[in-house]
Amino acid sequence: MLDTKQSEAALPDDEPRGCLFALSQPPLMIFLAVIGCLLLMAALHDLLWL
Repeated sequence: MLDTKQSEAALPDDEPRGCLFALSQPPLMIFLAVIGCLLLMAALHDLLWL
């Protein structure tokens, strides 16, 4: 059995955050929702009125 110290087992505090953290930001979600609504309106316009 290896004897590890407490400092070796601790994770670094400056660990990079992933994509899920970026998607949890409200300005990004609002931007993506607006782009999604514009794409949806364009698709519905093409399907129903053209």
